[in-house]
Order: sequence, then C-alpha cells, then structure tokens
Amino acid sequence: MSDAPADDLRQMTALGRAIEDDSFAIVDREAGPHDHSREEWEVVRRVIHATADFEFKWTTRFGNDAIRSGAAAIRRGAPLVVDVKMISVGLNEARLRHFGVDSHCFVSDDDVIADARRDATTRAVTAVRKAHAQGLLHGGLYAIGNAPTALLEIVRLHREEGVLPALVVGMPVGFVNASESKEEVMGTAIPYIVTRGRKGGSTITVAALHALLSVAGGDLR
Repeated sequence: MSDAPADDLRQMTALGRAIEDDSFAIVDREAGPHDHSREEWEVVRRVIHATADFEFKWTTRFGNDAIRSGAAAIRRGAPLVVDVKMISVGLNEARLRHFGVDSHCFVSDDDVIADARRDATTRAVTAVRKAHAQGLLHGGLYAIGNAPTALLEIVRLHREEGVLPALVVGMPVGFVNASESKEEVMGTAIPYIVTRGRKGGSTITVAALHALLSVAGGDLR
C-alpha cells in the first residue's frame, strides 16, 4: 500500500472539492433523518449524489456486516471483480493502487464468450465462474451494476459450494430478475450492499465503490 495521504489521491482542484462538498451538504440537508450508520451513509449519499434520486435513501440496504467486511478487504488489497467494463472505467485507479486492489472484468474475454455460447448461458454467469476458478471470488469483492444473472450465479456458488465473497455490491438495473436477484442475495450470509427494486446501474455501483474506498481510507466527511 502506498503511503500517500488520501487527499493526494483525490485528484481534485480546490474549486472542484468545494463544489462536491456543497453538493454533499445539500444531499445531507434534503435527505433529512435516517437510520444509516456514518459509514453506510457515506455509500448512500454518494449514490444519491450520483443520481439526484433520494429514493436510494430507503432502497439501499446493507447486510452481514457489509461495510466492515468490504473495507477490510480493500485494506488488505483483495481483488475486485466487476461485471462490465463501464465500472472499471469509472473507478479511481490511483485510489485502487493506494490499497493494492486489482480490478478484473472478464465479460468480454474470448474464452468467456465461447463458454457462454457453448453452455447456453450469459457471459455474466460465465465471467463469475471464471473469477471463481481463478480464486478471486472467495474472500474478494464483486460489483454488479448490470447483470442480475451474475448476482444469481454468486448466490448459487455460495449455496452449493460455500463460496463467500468479502462483499458483493449488487446493484443491477432492469426488469428481468434485477429486483429478484437482489432479494436472493439478501437471503444469504454474503456481506452485501444492494439497491432494492429495479433501479441500479454502473454509475451508482461506481459511487458505492468510491464510498467504500473512502471508508477504508478513513476519508469521511
């Protein structure tokens, strides 16, 4: 892990930081009282900040000591697997390097595409299986913003093979199995952060991950 202080990793100008601080202050004021812990609220407020949608105050759920487990995994440099490259592109590479976290996305790999076609399944499912085969899933972090089938495959591996990620950020968006997949993971022992219902996506998944990086680094406001 780098010794660089958290503020050096923010890569923001003073004006940019002031605008972001003002935005978070507005979110805090307009959101009003809530039952989230300080660390949980760091996640929720960043999701609201990314979407201007205050419904996430109620639909963002945490389970099985998610924040502690996820932050600890980040601090020890656990691998992070994401379901689509859009999430990888949105992540702050400097902050990931600070913690020694490597990000992986397998959905477009040639072998994943070929195996998905052979098995008549989705690339997202096959990508989860590849992550598991490489030892990245058990004890690692998995972030899903688009593919409910990936979340369901993680649940299956947990129930059938005892696989236990340190944290799953399950925020797939959509109409087919998006809501249902989140309910499934909430019924397991997997540490999870989910947005109940149909809403989700890469943008809020990135926001949640950046919040976790802030928690892991003690950079809370």
